[in-house]
Order: sequence, then C-alpha cells, then structure tokens
Amino acid sequence: MEIGIRILAEDKFSNFFRSGWNVFDFTIVAVSLIPIGDAQVVWVARLVRIFRVLRLITYVPQLRIIIDTLGRAIPRIGYVVLLMFILFYMYGTLGNMFFGKINPFLWGNVSISMLTLFRVLSLEDWTDVMYETMEVYPLSWIYYLSFIFLVAFVFLNIMVAIVIDAWQEGRIDQEKDIRSGDDLLKHEPIDSRLTTLENRIEQIEKKYQI
Repeated sequence: MEIGIRILAEDKFSNFFRSGWNVFDFTIVAVSLIPIGDAQVVWVARLVRIFRVLRLITYVPQLRIIIDTLGRAIPRIGYVVLLMFILFYMYGTLGNMFFGKINPFLWGNVSISMLTLFRVLSLEDWTDVMYETMEVYPLSWIYYLSFIFLVAFVFLNIMVAIVIDAWQEGRIDQEKDIRSGDDLLKHEPIDSRLTTLENRIEQIEKKYQI
C-alpha cells in the first residue's frame, strides 16, 4: 500500500523509478511478497525479507549520505585493496620461505602465511609471532615492521583519506542543490515586487491618463 501511494503521488508512473532508492525499495517489497511453496525457496524469501530493514535508509537522509559516500569511495578503494593484496602475496611468500619450518601452522603455505599477516595487520598478539621467528632470524623484525608500516599505516590511512574525500564531494553536491533551491526561493519575492510595481504603474497611468 505504501509503495502504491508513493507511485500515485508522482506526476507520471515512470517518474517513481527514476530514483535508485525507489527502485531498491520497490524490489525489496516485491520480492518479499512473492508467494512461494518450496521449503528451500521459502527460506530464501524469508532471508530477503530481512533486507527490508534496509528500507530505513530511504527515510533517513544522513544514512543516505553515508551510503552515497560508500558508493563514491568503493571504486577508488578497490585499487588500494588490489595493491594491498599484492603486498600480502609478496610478504606471504617470503614468510613461507623463511618461517615455514619454524612454525608450519602459521607459515605452512602462502595462503596460511597471508592469513597470519592479516593477524599481524590487526595487531592482535603479533609480537608473539615476531619473537618466535626472531629466535631463529634475529633481524626478522624488519619483515614485520615494514609490513605494518606499509599496510597498516600507509594504505589504511589512504583508504580513510579516500572516504573523507568522497564525503566532502557528497557534501559539496548537497550544498549546490541547497543553493540552487535557495536561488529559486530568492526569485519569489522579486517576482511579487515586480507584480506590485506593475500594478502601481498601471494605477498611475490610469490616474494621469498617460
């Protein structure tokens, strides 16, 4: 009923679907109302209904700004993530080569080594991993510190900078929309003043028969 009222409120039926948020809202509601009999498909339908909570985004402007910011930032962050993956692979390969015999559980192969590096990146007991390898390779601290400096300090901060930049772009666009609306509002009293002046001029012309 709500979707129907919102569609009727538009001047044209197609205008409702020009907004991406309206399409998202309509899709969530439509899929959740499809009558399905199969048990597994019903489970999927119930799972889709959970996403109806996301409809709150369409009603809270601040949440929409955050989602728009993520939409702007994710394509740029993708390149940073790709470069981070390359570094993970390089450091994971080195870790497997040098530390694989020290602790096969943490450095047994490249994939496990990359998982260990993610633990190091999260700074969760990473010193225990470092001290274990330093018993065999005293200079292995260079390996860990260089990885943390490059990935944790540099690339993660680059991601934060990208999100902030996307947020500022969204705020600038929003301010432009507000300013354009303000300009339209400013013209209203001017038009009314012009109408008043025209009426006075007509009265003067009639009075003095100009």
